Amino acid sequence: MSELIKTFTREVPDWKPRVKPVSLDEATEAQLDALKVTPSNTKVSDYVLTLAHDVESLKVRSPLFNAIMYDKGGLKRSERELGAIAASVLNSCIYCNAVHMSRHAQLEKDTSVTDSILADGENAKLADRDSAIFQFSLKLSSCPPDVGNEDLIDLKKLG
Repeated sequence: MSELIKTFTREVPDWKPRVKPVSLDEATEAQLDALKVTPSNTKVSDYVLTLAHDVESLKVRSPLFNAIMYDKGGLKRSERELGAIAASVLNSCIYCNAVHMSRHAQLEKDTSVTDSILADGENAKLADRDSAIFQFSLKLSSCPPDVGNEDLIDLKKLG
């Protein structure tokens, strides 16, 4: 058994769900629909197969995630990853944080932003644009969201 990870990291840990992921061979029609499984798919991650236990959530989560992370226009991909890092910092998800930190560092070919977040969390000292995105994402991820007009104005000023 591997050691339990208790702090944020840029190295994606070996994740094992506490519940058995849905098996594609045994998935219901509703689960397959939520997974959008086609014969051309070669691998669906255990993470997504675990989410398939909650069909209604997965049907909403996947299109939302894809729109946020991959849609054309708006933030560049690494900035979207920075927003996801903020959400993961706030909700304390070590696995998701590692996935997004790793991807951000890969896209930027630089670890200075993620190094700062690893060192200082929500109080990380970042360049103005990165800081605005990170702080906005923290506020947006709060429950309830705590985003105001000033936050939008700050983002717009920075492009």
